[in-house]
Amino acid sequence: MGKANFFRPMVALLMAKAVNFHNTSEDSIWSSQEEIAMIAEIIHTASLIHDDVIDGSNTRRGKPTVDSVWGQKKAILAGDYLLSVSSVALARLGNTEVVAVLSQVIEDLVRGEFMQMGSKENENDRFNHYLKKTFKKTASLLANSCKAVSILGNSNEDITEVAFEYGKNVGIAFQLIDDLLDFTSCEEVMGKPTAADLRLGLATAPVLFAAQDYPELNPMIMRRFNEEGDIEWARKLVAKSDGVAQTRMLAEEHSKEAIRQIRTLKQSIPRDSLEQLAVILLQRQK
Repeated sequence: MGKANFFRPMVALLMAKAVNFHNTSEDSIWSSQEEIAMIAEIIHTASLIHDDVIDGSNTRRGKPTVDSVWGQKKAILAGDYLLSVSSVALARLGNTEVVAVLSQVIEDLVRGEFMQMGSKENENDRFNHYLKKTFKKTASLLANSCKAVSILGNSNEDITEVAFEYGKNVGIAFQLIDDLLDFTSCEEVMGKPTAADLRLGLATAPVLFAAQDYPELNPMIMRRFNEEGDIEWARKLVAKSDGVAQTRMLAEEHSKEAIRQIRTLKQSIPRDSLEQLAVILLQRQK
């Protein structure tokens, strides 16, 4: 789990193996399922390059971003190029249903970015907004790549839905852990500045939970922590609250739901690995 770069393709490939065993599918479909894992990771990489431009980030996981090395224009073009490569590879698979499924990921990434740029005035709407944004920006890629390999594995609708729900819940749990680590890990461990989300004006789950106990966070959320002292004060309030613990509990709920879904499939080594992975991701330190 230390190498987050391998996480998404690993989930897709394990799901492919698990559904193939469940369906007793032929080995001939494996190469196209491998393509799905590759295409999904290319889309993910493109989204990271574009995210770094939008966020003005100089480093990612302790290494210089494309933007910081080559400039904004080349970074945007590099991200666009990767998306075009993924589209060509997707078209070559020749499966219109799979093309539609993975095209949805690109739409979700864009919509999720727009959602992240906005704030909900109604405090009751904020958490739903956050979870929808989390699905679109993070979980959609996992959910739909799992769905795509399941379709290629000749699964029925019920099994395809199981694959989608597993990816969705693992993706949301993964992001919830990422959000709480922004408050609990040191910069050396994370490979990026902590409180990065606050510096970007983002209210993630620990802040939203903390705001239930400390309503003075609400005006800071609305102004996106842009006044002097907002970030430091918000960090202190989150630390005083049980926002981090509640975020971990929510991640555990999504992990349990992922496990419940995957147990629908016949027992196999890949299925057991997916179950273990849903537990291991809760123990991430970076």
